[in-house]
Amino acid sequence: QVQLVESGGGLVQAGGSLRLSCAASGRTFSTYATAWFRQAPGKEREFVAGINWGSSRTYGADSVKGRFIISGDNAKNTVYLQMNSLKPEDTAVYYCAARDSYTVTIPLGISEYDYWGQGTQVTVSS
Repeated sequence: QVQLVESGGGLVQAGGSLRLSCAASGRTFSTYATAWFRQAPGKEREFVAGINWGSSRTYGADSVKGRFIISGDNAKNTVYLQMNSLKPEDTAVYYCAARDSYTVTIPLGISEYDYWGQGTQVTVSS
């Protein structure tokens, strides 16, 4: 089992920045990929950015490229999402997800992740 706890959400004005953290505990050595998803009111949960621990590759959705950066700290079992130039449309609950089955890619689908955090609210005011 892997437990994930997100933190760092809050209220920020458009153009501002936030850094989200996802701290993992439990069987963290079995994690092959970690990703951030988000879900806005009335919308489906969507992939934001992910990291593959084997290759250290990262990938971000088109909607956040050039603004959001995902990074990981193996020693701290923590993944970060640095969010810059925030827009009102970035308002959502942000979730951290982890996959414990082998992959060389960064899966984009919700069903491809095994563990989820409780989420942290990010609100961007205009």
